[in-house]
Amino acid sequence: MLHSSDQLLPLETLRAFDAAARTGSFSAAAERLNLTHGAISRQIAKLEDWLGLKVFERNARGVTLTNEGNRLHLRTTEAFALISVNSDRWVEPRGTAVVRLASIPSVSGLWLMPRMAALENNPTRLRIVLDVDNRQADLADEGIDLSVRCGRGRIPGRVSVQLFEEHIFPIASPELAEEIGHGDPDRLLKFPLINDSDASAWRAWFAA
Repeated sequence: MLHSSDQLLPLETLRAFDAAARTGSFSAAAERLNLTHGAISRQIAKLEDWLGLKVFERNARGVTLTNEGNRLHLRTTEAFALISVNSDRWVEPRGTAVVRLASIPSVSGLWLMPRMAALENNPTRLRIVLDVDNRQADLADEGIDLSVRCGRGRIPGRVSVQLFEEHIFPIASPELAEEIGHGDPDRLLKFPLINDSDASAWRAWFAA
């Protein structure tokens, strides 16, 4: 379903969705946001009606995200990360150390943001300014102190520490996977290749 830019969902609807996705429960989401269970349920119903699809499966133990819900939660997590780091970022308490950290959206939303509060709430009065972007920024030219990026860590003048390994693999619908079958990876080039930002992941996979 397509919507014009003047029909954006209210922020409270996305906050309700994010809280329910993180807690796996409308009741827990309501407690987190200081709302009623019914208010959360109505916001989710509004979201599903707006999208024209289900984002949660209801069960006896709570709710679980559908495949579409998982994709939406990844994007909303990235969006909330951007909002968080760009609000009040210019006003710093006296004596606060400011560290500029660059990170790709997927790592920011799924790994870094849940740890931000612990990093900032410490006796050193550390303030982290987070830049979320897929591009390979010039760290020196843009004044970036720390960066989380994909690669082998060979950046002149910088010390690199491996955080984790990235595993890349292609996915397809069951019908298309059956049509492709097994064999030389080059056979995939006969089909349209879809990527989330650029084709670098495909190039890395074919080169492996």
